[in-house]
Amino acid sequence: MKRRGMSVIAVLAVVASAFASTAGAGSTTAAKTQAVSCKGTLKIGFTAPFTGGAGFLGNEQLSWAKYAVKTLAPKYGLKIKLITGDTPVEQGPAIAQTIAQKFIADKTVVAVLGPSTSGNVAASSQAFFDAGLAHISPSATRTSLTKGSPKAATPAFFRVVPGDYIQGPSDANFMIKKGAKNVVLFDFQEPYSQGLSDSTQLVLKAKGVATTRLSVANTVTDFSSFVTKVPSGADFVFFPTQKPGDAQNIAQQLLEQGKKAKVFGGDGSNDSSQFKVPGSFVSNFAPDISGIAYNKAVIAGWKKDNPGKALGSFGPPAYLATQVALNAIKKACDLGKGQIKNRRDVVRNVKKIIVKDSILGGRFRFSTKSNDPLNAQFYIFEIQKDGTYKLVS
Repeated sequence: MKRRGMSVIAVLAVVASAFASTAGAGSTTAAKTQAVSCKGTLKIGFTAPFTGGAGFLGNEQLSWAKYAVKTLAPKYGLKIKLITGDTPVEQGPAIAQTIAQKFIADKTVVAVLGPSTSGNVAASSQAFFDAGLAHISPSATRTSLTKGSPKAATPAFFRVVPGDYIQGPSDANFMIKKGAKNVVLFDFQEPYSQGLSDSTQLVLKAKGVATTRLSVANTVTDFSSFVTKVPSGADFVFFPTQKPGDAQNIAQQLLEQGKKAKVFGGDGSNDSSQFKVPGSFVSNFAPDISGIAYNKAVIAGWKKDNPGKALGSFGPPAYLATQVALNAIKKACDLGKGQIKNRRDVVRNVKKIIVKDSILGGRFRFSTKSNDPLNAQFYIFEIQKDGTYKLVS
């Protein structure tokens, strides 16, 4: 009996040890319940592609996030350090899960910027939610992240740009206004392009436009064999890539094969340094912010910190996302009387944030119906002969 009793005690000890190790080794439960002082340095994680085909996107976003932290955090009495996690689009969603756990394990990380891409949001949102971490994306547009049932993201996810439920119909209606009768739509076997092509194709079909769908692996860079499948009478090739160089390649290959179809890229291809075939189109969630008078000083300051860098469309939303995160952290600190007692205190305050003069223009606030911006819209640009982007809708 004694030996049997000791066996039971031993089993209980093993079970207790297992729970203890789970709670201590960077678990979400431990990470979300430890209070942190707002007088010390707080961290904001930033997960985006900094290398690979979409590296331009993440680096542009990071430059604006850094500028926002540098100029805004002191105004709120905060000491903030940005830490980064690289998620090359070619590596798929697994890397996002790894980085999420890295951020979660650091109790001084009180908010996250990103993930920048929809697939990585879907892959990591549950982990962030379980840890009580708000994650605010400056560029993830997949509709199902915030709408539908079930949603692909959690209530801890927010975005400062509109979703594909706005972009797809906007792009489709623009092509229809341009007289489109036949459109070829690509997807790259990942959530961003599939969702955007789905929402665009739905409107095109409803308006009587003939459509063809081509699905291509995300690693393909030579599209010549797919161009042969584009009908000679096609008006547009809808190409929602996250790698602008690929949009450039297919536009050139269409010309080489004598196809008249114009390439129409989504927001992921909006980079005038890589995608510049005249007559092509791109849509984006941000306007040219240089046309907004009150942005003059912000733009000048960013350019001083980033000499030689061109003003793009992906960076300003990252500035806004950082601004929202900083405000939510400040509110949590005030309510906690100098402490963030629980990371969820930041989550609770994100949706309350209002930015009077948003860098993207006008007053920013979140919708009451979803964690999307209220009354946001997409903008369409046509590439000119000199490679510049001209706003056309």
